[in-house]
Amino acid sequence: MALKDREPRIVVVGSSNRDLALLCTELPQPGQTVRGAELQISAGGKGANQAVAAARAGATVGFIGLHGDDEWGEWARKGLEREGIDCRFFRQCSGVPSGVALILIGGREKENIIAVARSANDELGAEDIEQAESLFAEADLVVAQLEIPLGAVTAAAEMAGRFKIPFVLNPAPAAPLPASLLRRVDTLVPNETEAETLTGEADPEQAAGALLARGCRRVVLTLGAAGALLAEGDIIRRFPAPAVQPVDTVGAGDCFMGWLAVELARGLTASQAAAHAVAAASLAVTRTGAQEAMPYRREVERAVKRSRG
Repeated sequence: MALKDREPRIVVVGSSNRDLALLCTELPQPGQTVRGAELQISAGGKGANQAVAAARAGATVGFIGLHGDDEWGEWARKGLEREGIDCRFFRQCSGVPSGVALILIGGREKENIIAVARSANDELGAEDIEQAESLFAEADLVVAQLEIPLGAVTAAAEMAGRFKIPFVLNPAPAAPLPASLLRRVDTLVPNETEAETLTGEADPEQAAGALLARGCRRVVLTLGAAGALLAEGDIIRRFPAPAVQPVDTVGAGDCFMGWLAVELARGLTASQAAAHAVAAASLAVTRTGAQEAMPYRREVERAVKRSRG
């Protein structure tokens, strides 16, 4: 497929959070207290992160979600609007708070543990998807995650099918997925833990194969510092990540997801899209924050050129 002459149009259905992050020398064990550095407050939420990643990758992005009637919700909206994201369907939900995530970052690889509070994100429903039909009608690809109710995710998949556009799902946080939904997934993008939770298979290649057998057209499995794995038909291919010094891995998977979606919508092959997404995520982990760390297209293109020698 030839590259499009215009910017790809991406619809992201998902969550928005304010991230409260603490960098620690090591992640605490149950019952253990560790000292941390200064508290970092930044914009997050898997859906909003992926929307920002896609916008900085060069797409025209529409975001569908809910926020509370509080200052944090307005702050989240303004942040997305500054990125040029269409927030007509990022609506206020009265009587519930905006999303909040508590994050600890630590260890040599700067891994993270995250807990998300119940919030407006949990109120998103099929009716919100129906009200945003005009976004889907103009879209090239739809992205969703599981930080919102499964009913909203299923409605987004059905809407994508109605307009015959690819549906790309990040099954995070991992939860059981009905076969009817998996059959609607063009590209499933789990990490190793999520893939094992969904299939019971610890080996990434076995897990990817099991997910393909359940109806997904393609699986792109992220492997952290090891890069990514693409499984499509009988083909399995790995994409190693460049060696970098990680600072903060929060949002790296969302960066990968946003870039993968845009490159697929631009008409690149799955292999090309996965390679570019690995390059983008490798840049993101060298910076602090989630949305703030998302690289721009010019940066990723330079990184891809360097990797080719």
